[in-house]
Amino acid sequence: MIVNPAARGGASREREAIRAFAHVGVDVAVHRTTASGDAAQLALTLAPELEASAEPLYVLGGDGTVMEAVGALAGRSVPVGILPGGTGNQLARILGIPLDVRRAVRALSQPRIAVFDLGRLADGRYFALTAGMGLDAAMIARTSTAAKSRFGVAAYIASAAGAVWNAPTFSVRIEADGQHFEREAALVMIANVASVMDGRFALGPEVAHDDGWLNLALLSPRGVRDGLALAMRLARRDFRPDPRMLFLRARELRATADRPVPLQADGELLRGSSLAASVAPSAARFLAPVR
Repeated sequence: MIVNPAARGGASREREAIRAFAHVGVDVAVHRTTASGDAAQLALTLAPELEASAEPLYVLGGDGTVMEAVGALAGRSVPVGILPGGTGNQLARILGIPLDVRRAVRALSQPRIAVFDLGRLADGRYFALTAGMGLDAAMIARTSTAAKSRFGVAAYIASAAGAVWNAPTFSVRIEADGQHFEREAALVMIANVASVMDGRFALGPEVAHDDGWLNLALLSPRGVRDGLALAMRLARRDFRPDPRMLFLRARELRATADRPVPLQADGELLRGSSLAASVAPSAARFLAPVR
C-alpha cells in the first residue's frame, strides 16, 4: 500500500486501513511518499514483484497520488485499489468505492477488475478522468489547500461559483483526428469518463472509459446566465445541437488557445496554452466493488 501522509486525513486513514486489512486477513506492507513523484517511483519499483505474485497495489491518497501510480503502471497487469484519502476522490466515486477507508478495504477485499482507457498527454503523463482548459482548471486554481483541508469537496463547489462568475472566454483551435474547428470557449475538456461530480454533470453523448476513444466537450456561454443554462443542460444530459456546445470523439485531440489559460489534468494544474492527448486503450486496471 502506497500512502500519501500529506493527503487530507492521511495519517489517521492509514491506521484505519491497516486495521481494516487485518480484519479481512490481509497483511499489508506500507510505503509512504514524501514528495511529488514518489508514488510513481514506488509503483515502478514494486511492479515486478506484484506482477509475479498477481497481487494488487493499494493507494491511499487523492486523485493526484493515485494517478502517479496508475501512470507508472500503464500497460502492466497490476490492478490498483483506491483507498480514498483526498478531497475530491473522483476516481473512487466513479468506481463506486466507499469514501470511508474501512468500508473501502472491505469492498475491495473480493473485487472485480475494471479496465480503463487512459489519456496520454504530450509530456507523457496520463489521466484517467479529464484534462481541461479554462473554467474547470480555474476552479481548481481558486481552491486553496487550507479550504480543501477544512471543507473538503464543498471548497470546490464554492470555487466553481466564483470561476463561473469570472470566467473569460478565449479563442481555441481544435484538432480531432485530422478535423479542425475554431471556436470561442470558456471551457474545453478532454474526457475519458461520462460524468463528474458524482454523476451530476455529463460530459457528452456516448462517453465511456473503456471504448478506445477520448471525448471533447467545449462550452461557449455568452455570460453568466448562459453558462448556468449550459450547466443545467449537462446536468439533464441534453446534448441536442447547439452553437454554444461542441462534442467530439477522437483518438487524438489537441486544443490550442490564443493565449495562456488555466490547464489541468485529473485535478493537477498545468502550464501553457495547449492540451494534446491520445488514447491509451485498456491501459489501466482498477479494483472495484462487485456490483
